[in-house]
Amino acid sequence: MTNGPIAPVSAIIPCYRCRDTIDRAVGSVAAQSRLPAELILVDDASGDGTLEHLHALAARHVPGWIKVVGLPVNRGAADARNAGWQIAMQPYVAFLDSDDAWHPRKIELQHGFMARHPEVALCAHRHQVLESPDVPRTEIGDFTAERISKTSLLLSNNFFAPTMMMLKRDVPHRFLAGRRHVDDHLLWLQILCAGLPFVRLSAKLACTYKRPYGHSGLSGQLWEMQKAELENYWILRRDGCIGLLTAIALSVYSLAKFIRRLVLASVRHFGESPS
Repeated sequence: MTNGPIAPVSAIIPCYRCRDTIDRAVGSVAAQSRLPAELILVDDASGDGTLEHLHALAARHVPGWIKVVGLPVNRGAADARNAGWQIAMQPYVAFLDSDDAWHPRKIELQHGFMARHPEVALCAHRHQVLESPDVPRTEIGDFTAERISKTSLLLSNNFFAPTMMMLKRDVPHRFLAGRRHVDDHLLWLQILCAGLPFVRLSAKLACTYKRPYGHSGLSGQLWEMQKAELENYWILRRDGCIGLLTAIALSVYSLAKFIRRLVLASVRHFGESPS
C-alpha cells in the first residue's frame, strides 16, 4: 500500500462472485499515488465464499482501511453501490467494478481536479479496454476537461462503467434501488437534471477487461438493458426532467440504436465463432 498522502475519497467496489478478479481491483486501489481514505467492499450475497475472501483480503491491509459489507439478499450492483455509499465517510465517493482496475494516478488526478473545481458534482474520465489481465502504468500527460450536457448524455451513454466516476457524496440522488441494468445512466442524468455540473477528463485513468455490449455478465443481456434505458426516459419524464415529445423521440431513437447494436453483436459473434 502506498505511504503517500491520503485523499478524502471513499472507494466503493460492489462484489458478486468476484474472487477471480477482486484482488486485481483492490490492488489497483492500494497502489494509488494518493490513497483513498477508505475502501468499501460490498458482497451482494454471493453465497460462494466471496464474502470470506473479502474479509481475508481486508486482513492483508492496514486495519480499518478496508470495510467489508455483506448483503443478506442479492439485489444487484445498484443496491450494492448504494449500501457502500450509505456508510461512506468521505466527502467524495469513487466507484470501481470488481473486474476493472484503476490507473495508479486515478485518485490523485481526478480528486485533484474536483478539489480545484468545487462546483463540479460528477467527474468522469476515459478508459482503456484491454485483453491482457495486467494493469498498465502508462504515463499521464496533460489532459483537458469537457463539460457534459444533458442533451449529449440523453442521446448517448458513454459512461457505462461507474469505474470512471467520482462524485460528491452528498449529491441528491442514488442508484435506483432494485434496478439491475442501466442504473448508472439514470443517475448521471438525474444529477444533470438537478443542475449540477458534470465533467469528463480526457486522461485514461482506468482499465476494463470486457466490451460494454455483447459480452458476458450484465452487458450481455442486451434486451434487458434496452428495456431499462426506455424506462429511464419515462422516469425522467415523470420527474419533469424532459417533456413528453422528447421522451417519445428518445424512445424511438433508442430502439433504432438497439437494432443496430444487435446486428453488430451478431456479426461479431459470427466472426468469433470457430469455422
